[in-house]
Amino acid sequence: MTVIAGRRISPQNLGSAYDRFTVTPYAGALGAVIEGVDLSQDLDDATIAEIRRALIENQVIFFRGQDFTPEQHLAFAKRFGTLNQHDQVKGMEEYPDIIEVRQEPTDTRNFGGAWHGDVTYLPEPPLGSILYAREVPPVGGDTLWSNLYLAYEDLSPGYRAMIDPLTVVHTPALIYGTKSMDWSKDSSMNSSPTEAAHYEVEHPLVRTHPESGRKLFYVSGAYTPHFKDQTEEESAPIIDYLMYQATREPFTCRWRWQKGDVAFWDNRATLHYALNDYHGHLRVMHRVTINGERPAR
Repeated sequence: MTVIAGRRISPQNLGSAYDRFTVTPYAGALGAVIEGVDLSQDLDDATIAEIRRALIENQVIFFRGQDFTPEQHLAFAKRFGTLNQHDQVKGMEEYPDIIEVRQEPTDTRNFGGAWHGDVTYLPEPPLGSILYAREVPPVGGDTLWSNLYLAYEDLSPGYRAMIDPLTVVHTPALIYGTKSMDWSKDSSMNSSPTEAAHYEVEHPLVRTHPESGRKLFYVSGAYTPHFKDQTEEESAPIIDYLMYQATREPFTCRWRWQKGDVAFWDNRATLHYALNDYHGHLRVMHRVTINGERPAR
């Protein structure tokens, strides 16, 4: 095992143990670019297994220059598990498993414009998401990811011991509930405030990743307002600090999109943030999300 800029780089990460394609680390903290794979094709099991391994080792993987249909997007995603339909945002009419993340030139609010993990408030949050760039602005519109393993491992032993037993409450209420902002008024996303968003799910604050076996803390911005048996005010100092820790620059990478790019991230080990810095331009992305498992300590 080699350590580069605080990141654990195995020989696999350096591209020496992948038979089906090339894997090149993208940033010091996380991320890798995969070359030599056409995602529109029916890939064999060995290639899918290597893609999954690259995902677990790098937390987010990128593919340049892809060209596939919605049907092919869905077919690729299904090789990694069953698909999730967002409970608060409607999918495309013909393809309900695909969310079209669309921002028109006149929109002022973007989807995903804060650090978060996707729908972590579900009893079984997603394994990950596959985002495909259909239209991108000439400048701006980058997405950032953060490595929750490194953020947890950087904490002092005493702080880790303090947070390890805690249980955190996840809820969609602050983003999609009746008191939230109406997405339809300032964005092109198909979602409106609803009473159905007022529910809570409890997950361990510190979870063990089911595939890597590594520990990380599992907070998700506005989706995690407080700890079990604590108020929001009492919980805020720790949650705010953990969000700060999770998104420190040394633990992040930043991707500049080109049309045809694909990002596939491990939603169990990362947070992400879509920048809203391209006003007056169109941006269209297609997102498919893969179901996961209930977090465990």
